[in-house]
Formats: sequence, structure tokens, C-alpha cells
Amino acid sequence: MKDMRRLSDNEVAEQLRGAQEELMDSKFKLATRQLKNFRALPATRRKIARLRTLMRERTAESEKTNG
Repeated sequence: MKDMRRLSDNEVAEQLRGAQEELMDSKFKLATRQLKNFRALPATRRKIARLRTLMRERTAESEKTNG
């Protein structure tokens, strides 16, 4: 999480987009029985949740300072 906090807003959005694509790809591989590492699904979901939380925190901070 510390590493994520160092990223800029654009980088966080880019990482979120990449994680969502990775999750979609993993789900497709799971459906076609090509997925080897089943632990990738929950790990990717957690990564997405952390990135969304970080974005929400930054939004709340900016609203607090502008409000």
C-alpha cells in the first residue's frame, strides 16, 4: 500500500485499469480451464480494492481542502 500511495493519480488509474483487465483475463481463463494459479483471482480483487480505496481517499481529501 505504501508503494501505491507514492503513485500519481494518473498512475493509480492506469494500474486500476490494468488490474481490471488482468481480472477479466483470469476469469476467462478460469472459464476455459486454462488458469493454473487460482490464487490470482483473490489477489487481483484485493489489488483493485486497494487502488479504489486510495482513489476514494484522495477524492475525499481534495473535497475537504476545497470545501
